[in-house]
Amino acid sequence: MTTPHTAANTLKYTPLLGTLSVIPWTSDPTDEERNAPYLLAYSLGDGREGPEVGEETMRTVLGEVGLKPGGDLVDVGRNPGLGIKLLVEAGRAVLTMPYLNAQCPVPPEWEEDARGIGQVYFMVATRPWTSGTPGKPVTEEQLRAFVGDDEVLSSAAHCLLPVRSLRG
Repeated sequence: MTTPHTAANTLKYTPLLGTLSVIPWTSDPTDEERNAPYLLAYSLGDGREGPEVGEETMRTVLGEVGLKPGGDLVDVGRNPGLGIKLLVEAGRAVLTMPYLNAQCPVPPEWEEDARGIGQVYFMVATRPWTSGTPGKPVTEEQLRAFVGDDEVLSSAAHCLLPVRSLRG
């Protein structure tokens, strides 16, 4: 089980996007073959003009950032001009990008995998997730149902973020 956390976004798009959230997850810690840890950003769809406008606004935001919803996986380490940065330190992930800043606690295995692998798989859903409310636990089944949905996957932006730390 994991818990979503509220992300801060700039005033330009706040009324249309509504509440933005981030949630970290990783593969089963008992698996011998470990995968990159994941970080998901999404809207609750509670913007002032409804979820459809929020979804279109998220597409616009991603386009302005340089990510293409439904496009290929982008390696931000090879495209530093995108301005997306991830700091992993002391049990926290700090995501900074245009229009979105987020900080959330991460489980020890998530941090260990992020440091060991050196990157995190970051997905920004354009489709709102109304039940991924910040501060309320999300079961593995709920998370799997949302991120495993074909429409969510095919309309999201996907990228690999290099892991940075204060230690250098």
